[in-house]
Amino acid sequence: MTGGGRQAAEQKSVLFAARSATALHRLLDVIPAFAGDDRIRHRRFTLVPGSEFDIDALAAVERAGARTIPWAEAVRHPHDLIVAASPKGDLDRLTGPLALLPHGAGFNKAVPYEGSARTASGLDPAMLLRNGRPIADLHALAHPSQADRLAVGCPPAAARSTVVGDPTLDRMLVSLPRRGSYRTALGTGGRKVIALTSTWGPESLLARRPGLPAELAAGLPHDGYQLALILHPNEYSRTSAYDLREMLEPALASGMVLARPYEEWAAVLVAADAVITDHGSSALYAAALGLPLIAACDGGDELLPGSPMAELLAQARFLATPADLEPALAAHSPSAVRALAAPAFAEQGAALERLRTELYALLGLTPRAGELVARPLPAPAPASHGPAAFAVRTEVHGDQIDVDRRPAHADVPAHHLAAERERAAEPQTQSASLLFRRRTRTAVPHPHTAAPTAAGWTARALADHPGHRTAAAELTASRWLLRRPETPLLLLRIEPCRTGDRVVRTDPAAVLSGVHAWLTDNPYPRLPTTLRCRVGGQVYRARLAPATDEEADHEL
Repeated sequence: MTGGGRQAAEQKSVLFAARSATALHRLLDVIPAFAGDDRIRHRRFTLVPGSEFDIDALAAVERAGARTIPWAEAVRHPHDLIVAASPKGDLDRLTGPLALLPHGAGFNKAVPYEGSARTASGLDPAMLLRNGRPIADLHALAHPSQADRLAVGCPPAAARSTVVGDPTLDRMLVSLPRRGSYRTALGTGGRKVIALTSTWGPESLLARRPGLPAELAAGLPHDGYQLALILHPNEYSRTSAYDLREMLEPALASGMVLARPYEEWAAVLVAADAVITDHGSSALYAAALGLPLIAACDGGDELLPGSPMAELLAQARFLATPADLEPALAAHSPSAVRALAAPAFAEQGAALERLRTELYALLGLTPRAGELVARPLPAPAPASHGPAAFAVRTEVHGDQIDVDRRPAHADVPAHHLAAERERAAEPQTQSASLLFRRRTRTAVPHPHTAAPTAAGWTARALADHPGHRTAAAELTASRWLLRRPETPLLLLRIEPCRTGDRVVRTDPAAVLSGVHAWLTDNPYPRLPTTLRCRVGGQVYRARLAPATDEEADHEL
């Protein structure tokens, strides 16, 4: 055979068969096993019919520009390799060697009304066998304990199993050096990121405790904690993104991040300081990273006794109210929680290499030379919006002011209401003692402009809202013009907090609230003066001085 003939004979096609978005996302983490190999000429995707969660299942593939083929076409032609991450559906109708991966971590859950009763989803012989024969040529598992469970429950399939590790966990591990950049992308600052993870179904966090995100948003200091919600992809399929946003609006309006179901959820876990969870397998990934885990519910009848997730939840502290969070964080032991995740993950850092070896054996090819490294996760996106008004509690001790801000709708005692005039609702601006305006940031300059001066805007704000005590306009990120009825115009300079090798900046509006409280107690201050505002556990110096004419005339 000529060189060209040999090359044509070596060219292979791989079909990725996904039944839901969950399964697809697992398959996308496997694709790099074939990267850089021109012998793999076709990487195609198809949707296995029959799932109630197939809406938008191939959305991530379509965004990437990969080719999809209809199921009818997929079953009509043979394939050199088929890769799937769920045994459900008519996979036996496809022609070609089949590699089957887990679609989560740990095989912890029994799905009611599917397959055999009280059998782990993914290990059920009713799904793994057709006429007594295994549907898969390879079961690529994440840990030897999974192979042991498969050997007990389905010996024919266990004979075709091998342990390769978990490619999704490896992406998270290789992304750990980017943790700081992920937190910067989220706008975390000096806050703690608390991730809530919810699986799907009647025992999920969102089903059992739907009000928990809003409860935490109202019950935790806004400048001390940043909330992020990680939902199972099935929730996006069962409920539209629009309906989810409407249902979660109180928490989203308070600044909670809603992580997208592909890649972003994993980046948020890398960025997180702690995880509040149900029995979904996302918690096992968090445990493998050594994060504190706090249980929000117990999994009910879906959680299988003795599974890695059951053992993890048995050891986790339970969160009844937001006040339980800090004691749980204080009791955390990273080594202990990693040990609880160990029975779910083996071969850490080597999953793609081991998986490539097994997949290429099914293809009848020798893998290309070269090290195969998991791809780091892309940076997550920040919250779409945050609070426009805050209920602020303050304590003034000489020149130090402690500031605790909650969203304005929180039912907490407050010293004052602070409102961003351009964004807050009119009842909030009417009730606020502190009105502030942030800089207008526009990407496209316009030749025709009209802008108020800082002095003019603050004067108008107080005139339009009689009884208000302070109006403040942002000149730069660290300089604000303040107007009060009793004093000349003031300039506030806010310094960042320096701790070791870090420079931490807080929301300037939090410091404004502290200065407002101090000026309420000291309406005729001796200037210049320096105050210390404690916000989210960090101290920020605030310097007050008379404003210059140039600062008063600053265009907003």
